[in-house]
Amino acid sequence: MPPPTPLTIATQSVQRLVKEEKYYRKELEQQNERVKKLETDIKNEGEGADGNAGYVLKQEQKARDETKAVFAPLNERIAEAVQRLEEQIATAESEEGSPEELKKAKEALELGKSVEEPPAA
Repeated sequence: MPPPTPLTIATQSVQRLVKEEKYYRKELEQQNERVKKLETDIKNEGEGADGNAGYVLKQEQKARDETKAVFAPLNERIAEAVQRLEEQIATAESEEGSPEELKKAKEALELGKSVEEPPAA
C-alpha cells in the first residue's frame, strides 16, 4: 500500500478538525441545557434549595466556559488546515492528480469553510 499523498493527509486533517468542532458544539449545547436547568431549579426552590446546588451550578458554568475557550484555537487550526488543503488542491490540479482524491479534497474544503464562528462567550 503506497503512503498517503499530501493531498490525502490535508483532506483528512480538515475532516478531523471539523468533526472535533462539531463534537465541542454538541457538548456546549448539553452544558448550556444543564446550566439552565440548574438555574431554574435553584430559582424555583429558593431558600429551600439544596446547599450543594450553588456549588454544582458554579462547576457546570466553569466547564461550559472551558468548552467555549476551545473554539478560538480550534477555529484557527481549521483555518490553517483549510489553507494547506487549498494549496494541496492547487498542486494536485496542476499535476493532474487523482480525480477521486480531488473530489474528496474539495468536499472537505467546503466542510472546513462552512464552520461557523465560535459561539459568543
